[in-house]
This record gives sequence, structure tokens and C-alpha cells, in this order.
Amino acid sequence: MLQLSPLNILMVTAITLFFLGTGTFVAGIIILLYRAAGRQVQTLAKQTTRIAQKGVTEDIVGLVGNASSLLDSLNQLMKTATGIGVFLSILGLLMIVASGWLAVQLYPVWP
Repeated sequence: MLQLSPLNILMVTAITLFFLGTGTFVAGIIILLYRAAGRQVQTLAKQTTRIAQKGVTEDIVGLVGNASSLLDSLNQLMKTATGIGVFLSILGLLMIVASGWLAVQLYPVWP
């Protein structure tokens, strides 16, 4: 049976925290790159703008109101995706820094 000393457990914790932080940071960057500025959202925004312009030229009030509501919803969707990406990136960096701090604290006593 493998016996772990407290120092070994803390070092495994630091390594695990580092890899979890790296994964969280990468996930945040991926969300920022692909979700916030996705092609589907941009295409939907373009089509909604065209519908709103058509509603204005043909004097259809309901169409303009619904298109405006859809554009507001798309704006909120993009803000939410960006917020999640930024949160995950910052959380990942904090986890990496915490693992580094823990490793530095263990270094003087490591055999």
C-alpha cells in the first residue's frame, strides 16, 4: 500500500490545482473565441436587421417591434457568453497562481 506523507499530499494537490486551473483557463478562452462571436449569432443578427428594415419600409409595426426584441435578446446572449468566458479565464488564472504559491511554500521543506 502506498503511504503518502502530508508533503506528498500537498504536492499532489498543487499539481492537480495547476492542471484544473489550466483546463478552466483554456475553456474560458475557447468560450470567448467561439461562443461570444459565433457565426450563427452574427448571421441571426444580420437577418434580424434585414427584417427590421423591411418592416420599416413596409410600415409593419409589429415586425419592427419583434425584430428589436430579438436584437436585444441577442445582445444579452453575447454579453452572457462573454461574461462566462471571462469568469472562467480569471478563475483558471487564480487556480494556477494558487498552485504556484502552494508549490513555492512547499519547496523549502521538500527533500
